[in-house]
Amino acid sequence: MRITEIYASIQGETQYAGLPCTLVRTTGCDRRCSYCDTTYAFSGGREMTVAEVMDEVRHLGIPFVTLTGGEPMLQPDIVLLAERLLAEGFDVAIETSGAHALSSLPPAVIRIVDVKTPGSGEMEGNRWDIFETLSRKDAVKFVLCDEADYRWAIQVMHSRALSGKMEILFSPAMGELDPRALASWIVRDRLPVRLNLQLHKFIWGADAQGV
Repeated sequence: MRITEIYASIQGETQYAGLPCTLVRTTGCDRRCSYCDTTYAFSGGREMTVAEVMDEVRHLGIPFVTLTGGEPMLQPDIVLLAERLLAEGFDVAIETSGAHALSSLPPAVIRIVDVKTPGSGEMEGNRWDIFETLSRKDAVKFVLCDEADYRWAIQVMHSRALSGKMEILFSPAMGELDPRALASWIVRDRLPVRLNLQLHKFIWGADAQGV
């Protein structure tokens, strides 16, 4: 596997925001979203075996592990890593772009699927069939660049009957959409969604790595 970083922090976003977490960030991504905040994970990194990754995760000693990237589903051994983590009693989540099938992952893995909006520039890569495989423990995340993205996300939520099937996260693209505006729209429209802010950026700053 090619790994950019492994570190202990809090989970910065999703329905598990604020929980202590070990993050395993893989290297490489096949999407180029306009708002990407982890371009440093597009290349570089270091080759590690699954056993080496497991050793680092054990050493950090946090029971919740998030596999992220980059795009973790591009790593051939990501399924094996998830299986090993679960077998040792870790809770495992994966943050993925929604462009790759997730059926090979063990059912216990929490799936956080990023639905690409028009503002992302990568909407055509969305795999809508993935929605049918998600459950209440999973989430879909819409990163919104403007009110047009917000309206588009609502249309997707309603047309695909997502409400009640999984967590729905609405996240403002940092520097593009004021979170106060998004919060007010959600309340105004009485949406059954969770406002998803990136806590790590508020705590350590927008450009900090390894936190």
